[in-house]
Amino acid sequence: MKGLAGQALAAFRDDPRSVGWRKLPFFNGHAADAVAERVDERIAAGASVLPPAGEIFNALITTPLDEVKVVILGQDPYPTPGDAHGLAFSYHGKRRLPASLKTILAEMAEETGTSVPKSGDLTPWAKQGVLLLNTALTVEAGKAGAHLKFGWSALTDNAVSAISKERPAVVFLLWGGPARKRAELIDRTKHLVIECGHPSPLNRLRDFRGTRPFTRTNEWLVSKGMPPIDWRLD
Repeated sequence: MKGLAGQALAAFRDDPRSVGWRKLPFFNGHAADAVAERVDERIAAGASVLPPAGEIFNALITTPLDEVKVVILGQDPYPTPGDAHGLAFSYHGKRRLPASLKTILAEMAEETGTSVPKSGDLTPWAKQGVLLLNTALTVEAGKAGAHLKFGWSALTDNAVSAISKERPAVVFLLWGGPARKRAELIDRTKHLVIECGHPSPLNRLRDFRGTRPFTRTNEWLVSKGMPPIDWRLD
């Protein structure tokens, strides 16, 4: 009998919204099953794996391949139970907003002339075609980065490559070193790539604020005949 991660993978494959993503090599070969097995081994060993199994593939389900307009790459889910729900940077917790997300939303508020949202749930972005994909889709409670070497990164590479090849015009927001490494997978003759530092307060260069990623994204989308993203959350 499959473990929780294996069951989540099976459910993803059966979901009609995943049809575009299922074509990726990650899901066609043994890579996805191998990663699910590693995650289930950790669960069997007593590890608390986040997010809940039913939300592991939330980013891909909420934003199907044929609807992607913008890509934002994160690292891995928040390692506190209740905080992560499968969308990069998105937050379901009841405490203060995580520092990186607070920086992101402060920049968004400044660009749109609105107040900083109280909610950290970025689902409204995802439903408009903003793929919020983490480099690792799972983590362990209290252990940030625990699953970064489990093989999830192949999914990120496959997804970026597929979007670059199959979508006509997408904005890639690459924040920080790990995300910027994927720039070489993107066809810049078709797509807009906006690179800058990570929004984390640990970024000593502080080269995120003031880069106007949200405004520049919408200006480019409109120039391509597409509706802009409504970045407001409240």
